[in-house]
Amino acid sequence: MTIGSTVPDTRHFTGKAMPRKEDTRLLKAQGEFGDDTPVANLAYVAFVRSPYAHARILGIDVSSAEAVAGYLGCLLPDEVAELTDPYMELQGPPADAEVDRCLATGGIARFTGEPVVAVAASSREAARDAAAAVTVDYQELPHVLDARAAVEPEAPLLHEPIGLNVAFDSLFDWGDVDFALEHADHVIEVDELHFHRFSSTPLECTVVTAEYDPGVDTYTFSGGFATPQLAILNLAVALRHPANRLRVLSKDFGGSFGVKINTHIPATAVALLARKLGRPMRWTETRSEHHLAGGHGNERWFRNVRLALQADGTVLGLTYEALDDVGAYTRYEPLGGVIWTQVANACYQLKHLRVHYRSVYTNKCPTHPNRGYSRMQHLWLVERMMDIAAHKLGFDPVEFRLKNYVQPDQYPFTTVNGCVYDSGDLPTSLRKALDLIDYDDARRLQRACAGTGKRIGIGIGSTLDSGTNNFGQARLLNPQLPFAGNNEAALIRIGVDGSVYATTGAVAFGQGHETTIAQVVADLLGVSYDDVHVERGSDSALSAQAGTSGSYASQFAVTGIGAMVNATRKLSEEIKRVAAATLGAQPGEIVLADGHAHVAGDRDRSLPLSAVAGIVHFAPATLPREIAEDVGLVGRSVYSAPFDLPDLERKYGNLTLTYATQIHACVVEIDEETGQTSLLRYAIVDDCGVPINPMVVEGQVHGATAHGISAALFEHFAYDSNGQLTTGNFYDYHAATAYDLPSFRYGNVVSPSPFTPIGAKGMGEGGGGPLHAVSAAIQDAVGLEATVLDSFNPPERVLHLLRGLNSEKVQVTR
Repeated sequence: MTIGSTVPDTRHFTGKAMPRKEDTRLLKAQGEFGDDTPVANLAYVAFVRSPYAHARILGIDVSSAEAVAGYLGCLLPDEVAELTDPYMELQGPPADAEVDRCLATGGIARFTGEPVVAVAASSREAARDAAAAVTVDYQELPHVLDARAAVEPEAPLLHEPIGLNVAFDSLFDWGDVDFALEHADHVIEVDELHFHRFSSTPLECTVVTAEYDPGVDTYTFSGGFATPQLAILNLAVALRHPANRLRVLSKDFGGSFGVKINTHIPATAVALLARKLGRPMRWTETRSEHHLAGGHGNERWFRNVRLALQADGTVLGLTYEALDDVGAYTRYEPLGGVIWTQVANACYQLKHLRVHYRSVYTNKCPTHPNRGYSRMQHLWLVERMMDIAAHKLGFDPVEFRLKNYVQPDQYPFTTVNGCVYDSGDLPTSLRKALDLIDYDDARRLQRACAGTGKRIGIGIGSTLDSGTNNFGQARLLNPQLPFAGNNEAALIRIGVDGSVYATTGAVAFGQGHETTIAQVVADLLGVSYDDVHVERGSDSALSAQAGTSGSYASQFAVTGIGAMVNATRKLSEEIKRVAAATLGAQPGEIVLADGHAHVAGDRDRSLPLSAVAGIVHFAPATLPREIAEDVGLVGRSVYSAPFDLPDLERKYGNLTLTYATQIHACVVEIDEETGQTSLLRYAIVDDCGVPINPMVVEGQVHGATAHGISAALFEHFAYDSNGQLTTGNFYDYHAATAYDLPSFRYGNVVSPSPFTPIGAKGMGEGGGGPLHAVSAAIQDAVGLEATVLDSFNPPERVLHLLRGLNSEKVQVTR
């Protein structure tokens, strides 16, 4: 794919709000999700989980479970240790000594909810009853729940062979921070800020079905696998089984947002039971299990934060220490230790940046990628510091941002660490967002409410959605890793009747892939949108996947569509060759339009695509031999993003291809008596380059905004001092509903990417914007009495802010 290439200018469908193809079946309850697929002789799996945050397993007694009607068998930790190898670890030594398997490893449970025994039965209810009958004898061990305590020398160790609780430790240093601090007119110092734990609570919890066929020694897995090929690699290693005898497929998929990247872990246990007991097995995660062990978003502490500024408000540099709480096992971590650097500059012209970053083990649920993975935390920190600086130094928060934003004429903009922001117009986006909330009127309302017991606050959240990873970034945490670049595959063909079938290597879980693929393909082939059939879900057996296939990191609009564009162009060239040979023309003279291949300027010399298909499939002898032997009306192609390896010594290079932006602005009302925060107005302005389907884009923006608002005000995975999760279900963990949210006011800016096939950018992970905007709005309402230093602000914390309980934690040293 040539950088900056485009589809033809005559677009009938691309760029339009076409109705979603998926919705017809989904709205009629005709979808097929993980627990819907009928499987003959299916049995069910339930897990026995540790009730302790850290405990030695002294013994397991399954005799009572064996007496439960329907009990089939179980899987014990010793069996897992004998039958499987540990999962691959990304980190280098000494933390590569971590051992992680599908059940508690080494006779030790390391977090509350960790699976210890897997039990199988003929019904779901029997499996749960049998699991409840298993007796495990534990010896409690000292635990550590706070990353700050975990790095202290006397902290209990989670993985003794490592010798410490740090999985990754690295200094990122670009520019000259010491020079910036020394010569700055102002330095804002904050002792500590905190980004809390939450997740994206997909509508469908994880479901895994495993079938083992001994005749061909093959496993088939179905369910929620967000990255099929990476899942196959992990399963092949763990099961000691050839990758070409593993098949991973999904149909409809009820959300992931990153947390289903690690589905291979429970899938290993389900597969072992399927082989051991000789029948298909299914595990359906409950909501409480999902909260306990399904993967949390990254919790991060920021310490010794210092921001250097000039007297006119120009920001020079930033430095801080980061302690990232990854929970009991790294799994996809510590990749977050480098992924945050994709957005090192955030939305600003930072010239100097130094971060000491550590990924820290604690006795809590492991973290999984979560919408805005790792970048969200750094972006929130930068936005908070920008907002604190404006308030403390008396700058207008709007003008302060406008001054320091990356400016439209600076794109492509190279960040302090060599990433390249492709395009954007942040000032225009901010002004649009402020217009949508009627900023001047909001300020009048703020003044009018003074002294009434209600406080009005106005907040701005500026965020980036970096899309299409350069997996070469993984070498920044471990130079021995084999990853570099990014690719995706696609397959498209014309059937015997002329029907168009498209298959993507990506995985759809609500984004509208079937819709956007059909739009692009229809334009390229000159057929109707309704004439393109896009295969539902994904299947590793269909030859439409590459190594990094999947849906993550806001990349489908670039990699998935890029691969489909390349594949469709291959197919169109085959169509043109057949039509040209049949119509007595040259391939370059053939035009595809209205479902026909015709000679340019002579529509009487025309073939419908059904006739082209008929010739290729049923009358190849009518074609020249070189065409008949070469053309099958199938196009398969790979899109490979244009990346180089980063400079490992300098930790410098382009780590992602596109940068969508979102500017959020909101107006909140705070009740001084209760601390209750209510959203009065909320606006989002999105810039994701050329939108393929504006309706799909707006839906993604709304979803991310709902997630972010919910995280800012309601959602928190809290643990008590014993390591028990206190928000283990939706009674205690409140995910926002429509009742909690205002009507969103939406706008957009279009800044085409110069680096992508159709000018589009990946998007959908702008959930950090609300965390920034709500924090800033609460800060604006509180004023100088205190400072918002936590991403989670429920009523009790807002009351503390109103009472000025943390005013001493922020200093202006010059």
